[in-house]
Amino acid sequence: MAALGAAVLIGTVAASNLASSTVYYLTPSEASARAIAVGQTMRLGGLVKAGSMQTTRTPFTFVITDGSVDVLVAATGAIPGLLREGAGAVVEGAFVADGTFNATQVIAKHDEVYTAPKAGATPPHRTSLP
Repeated sequence: MAALGAAVLIGTVAASNLASSTVYYLTPSEASARAIAVGQTMRLGGLVKAGSMQTTRTPFTFVITDGSVDVLVAATGAIPGLLREGAGAVVEGAFVADGTFNATQVIAKHDEVYTAPKAGATPPHRTSLP
């Protein structure tokens, strides 16, 4: 009986430690449904909407969507190399009063298929950027 109690205790401690290190994000629909407070730091994930990337000014902007709700994201800093329209992205930051999401970090997601560009070649999704 003591061994069972010890096993349950160890399992509980392990599960709570793993839960605190797991990174979650909300979709735009989930964030809208939860009425996230302005200024509350969170992660938002979805697809970069086609035709929405504006990279010629600072902050650079794009729309992240889950197909139902669109959120305008404004971010400063370097544009991740894999960030492109139609691809997945996770942004960390907070909403501001006008509904824009000010991102402090942008993480571009990629598929599991990777093909390295030829030596000296620019990947096709980067040729139109400055």
